Amino acid sequence: MGARRTGRERALQALYQLEMTPSGSAAEALASAWAASQEDGKPEPDAVKFARELVDGVQGHLAEIDQLIEKHSHNWRLDRMSRIDRNVLRLGIFELKYRPDIPRKVSINEAVELGKNFGTEESSAFVNGLLDRVAVALGKP
Repeated sequence: MGARRTGRERALQALYQLEMTPSGSAAEALASAWAASQEDGKPEPDAVKFARELVDGVQGHLAEIDQLIEKHSHNWRLDRMSRIDRNVLRLGIFELKYRPDIPRKVSINEAVELGKNFGTEESSAFVNGLLDRVAVALGKP
């Protein structure tokens, strides 16, 4: 698995943990995500760096990201979404809006894969549709 995919998975796990225990720190949540992984040896430095950038970015822009989710989700309030779907969307929107180095297609496809791997059967279609609407609204090519 590539460094960025691994980083996204650990970032998702950390964001989930931070939502469950808001008093925790991003560093603790990421350390916990790495410790819980099934990987042998030390994590790849690029994956660790990318995961940290994602978690810090989502946390730093959380209010704006959540507004975009609510604006573009049809018939779904943020608090009614599953924690996994909500955090996958947050990661995807952070990439779409704040990471011009990552192509739209990559951000959306990676978020869909996270939805498939960690969410429900409906997660990937839900994530795909909402992120596509947000990308169009943001004018992301």
